[in-house]
Formats: sequence, structure tokens, C-alpha cells
Amino acid sequence: MFLLSLVVGLALGSFVSAFTYRYPRGISILKGRSFCDKCKRPIGWKENIPVLSYLLLKGRCKNCKRKISLRYPLIELTTAIGMVLLSGLSNFYFFGPLFLILLAVLIIDWEKRMIPDELVFAAIGLTLFYFFLIDYSFIFTNLLCGLTASLFLLGLYLVTKGRGMGLGDVKLALLGGLVLGWPNFVVWLFLSFVTGALVGLILILFKKAKFKEPIPFGPFLVICFWLTVILR
Repeated sequence: MFLLSLVVGLALGSFVSAFTYRYPRGISILKGRSFCDKCKRPIGWKENIPVLSYLLLKGRCKNCKRKISLRYPLIELTTAIGMVLLSGLSNFYFFGPLFLILLAVLIIDWEKRMIPDELVFAAIGLTLFYFFLIDYSFIFTNLLCGLTASLFLLGLYLVTKGRGMGLGDVKLALLGGLVLGWPNFVVWLFLSFVTGALVGLILILFKKAKFKEPIPFGPFLVICFWLTVILR
């Protein structure tokens, strides 16, 4: 089971890395094979084996010899680790797909400062379907938690005039509150703000960011979401 989860996770990670590169650039995930983002040459299957190909090619394109971004093996490994850790859960059929969606949200928001509505709404639809399958009696309570979290971030968005966070974060809060429910969604938001503030301070101290320079909040919401799921 461990090896199966690892292999499937690596394969899914390759898909996530390709999707998160293509989506912000308006390139369909169904359009053609993967290609080198430097020389644009299509990548053969032998060069596209998750992690292994990166190691065998020593992190360089076979054609142009330029460095391949470390993002690809990191995303593949992260996805594989996530699949392995979640595979033991009885509700893996829910948390597995949700992990992939939220990982894509994290990557796109960190790299491009945008949270695709399609991904958030797909995750909300998945969550509602899951609730109806297992027990829909508490769906209204969780929906209220999601709306509360979303309205809270919307208030911050309006007060800061969009400088503190974006509307994508507001929609993501609806999803997080819906999944976590009471009182876990409060813990989640608290952890997200504390973590975001600490990382922002560290980036400023090491001169990787400037004071008052906006930092994507979505990645902290995603990371702290999974921390809350684990700790609850």
C-alpha cells in the first residue's frame, strides 16, 4: 500500500506541476506533451519520469542544457508524501482529491498571486457531496462556519481595500470553514494569521520581502488547514 501510494502520488504530482504551470498561462492541460519552459522542446516520456528523470538529467534539459526548475521534483515529492500520509484514512476518497486541489491552489497563489475560482468551487462541490454521502445532518452548521469565516475575511478585505488579502482568500475561507466546522475553523484562521505574520517577518528580516509588500495569504490558509485537520 505504501509503494502504491508513493507511485500514484508521484504520478499525480507530475500532473499537478504541469497544471499549475499551464493554468495561469492559459495553456490547456490537454494540449500536447510537456515541454521545456526554456527551449520549448517537447519532453519525451523517458525524460518525464517523476523525480527520477530530474536526477538522471542532473537537473538540466537534455536539449538546451539549461537548469530545470526545482519546482517540478518538489511538487512531485510533496504530492507523493501527502498521498502516503493520507492513504491510511478511512475517508481518503475525500481528503485525497481535496489535497490535490488545495496543493494546486497553494502553488498558483504563491507563484502568481491568484486563486482560481474553478478549483475552490470544485472543492466546495466535492465537500458538499461528501457530506451528503456520510451524514448531511451537520452540513448546515458547517456551512454557517464557512460563511462566518468568509465574511470575516471579506470584512478585512474591505477594511484594507484589498491590500491585506484578495477575494480568492475570501472564497477559500468558505471552503475551509465548511470542511472544518466549529470550533476548528477558528483554530485554522488563528494559525493562518500567526503563521503568515511570522513568515512575513522572517522574509523582511532576510530582505526577501519589503515592509507593506503584499504576501500571498492562500498558501498559509492551505498549510494551516492541513495542520488543523491533523491536530483536531
